[in-house]
Amino acid sequence: MIKVSHLTKSYGTTKAVDDISFTMQPGHIYGLLGPNGAGKTTTMNMMTGYLGTSSGTVTIDGYDIFKDQKNAKKRIGYLPEVPPLYLEMTVLEYLVFVIELKGIPRKEREEELKRVVKTASLEDMENRLIRNLSKGYRQRVGFAAAIVGNPKFIILDEPTVGLDPRQLNEFRQQLEEMKKDHIILLSSHILSEVNEVCDYIFIISQGKLILSEKTSELSRRFESRRHLNIQGIGDGEAARMALLDIPVISEVKVIQEAGKKEANLEVEFVGNQDIRPRVSELLMELHFAIVEMKEEGQSLEDVFLQLTDNFELKKCKEVDEE
Repeated sequence: MIKVSHLTKSYGTTKAVDDISFTMQPGHIYGLLGPNGAGKTTTMNMMTGYLGTSSGTVTIDGYDIFKDQKNAKKRIGYLPEVPPLYLEMTVLEYLVFVIELKGIPRKEREEELKRVVKTASLEDMENRLIRNLSKGYRQRVGFAAAIVGNPKFIILDEPTVGLDPRQLNEFRQQLEEMKKDHIILLSSHILSEVNEVCDYIFIISQGKLILSEKTSELSRRFESRRHLNIQGIGDGEAARMALLDIPVISEVKVIQEAGKKEANLEVEFVGNQDIRPRVSELLMELHFAIVEMKEEGQSLEDVFLQLTDNFELKKCKEVDEE
């Protein structure tokens, strides 16, 4: 088990990571999301012991990452966003170097080399210079290095950067197989990838953990929230007030320039019923001419933007009030 307790990192008066706590269990893949500058990489660097904390603790199977680094780091494999590769080495030379560096017993090194090469699908690249590899294959080499020694806890920072669709599919299958015996933490800006691969999602904004939830539960919680985008001509504010009288409609946003007849209505509602006929009827009564009406569900991207935008807005209000 991985336990992160009240993890904080300050640079002067700025808190890059602010009192974050969560736990991770074997058999699961966890996704770490957040806008640029939210504190994701800082959090991962502290979890691996590469960066000191201002306060808080990280324990790996009960071993404190700062008080017992040898035992804690032995259980960690880390793939940074830019893998620290030696470009003048071949793939095999580099992986042998990593295997020796990690203290794998001599009699086990050959088998370990075969294992990581096969897991990372590098069989056809063993004798190629790393400098001549594509970005996708360099990521694979970094991944192979991260899993040397078969660590229980694997941290992957933007691991799918540079992978083509076939490599991406292979990588998903590898993670699905590996999670049976490992804890995997994956950071990515590709939200569809996180939704596809991860069992749990952590969202960080401005250094704060603002969401920790099962991916399936998060999807269920938001799947009933649907949207209607309506483009039309008429009084947008009058349309908004009338639409809010429909019980299943929770919010209506109006985009209309002063003095203009064209208006855009963003309608959020819940439930599975088709509300378009009722909306059309009501808007016709107001002489609001509908040019286009389009319905869509709420994606993970929508959820992410809504949560982070609301949190940042709340923080700004708190600052203004101070």
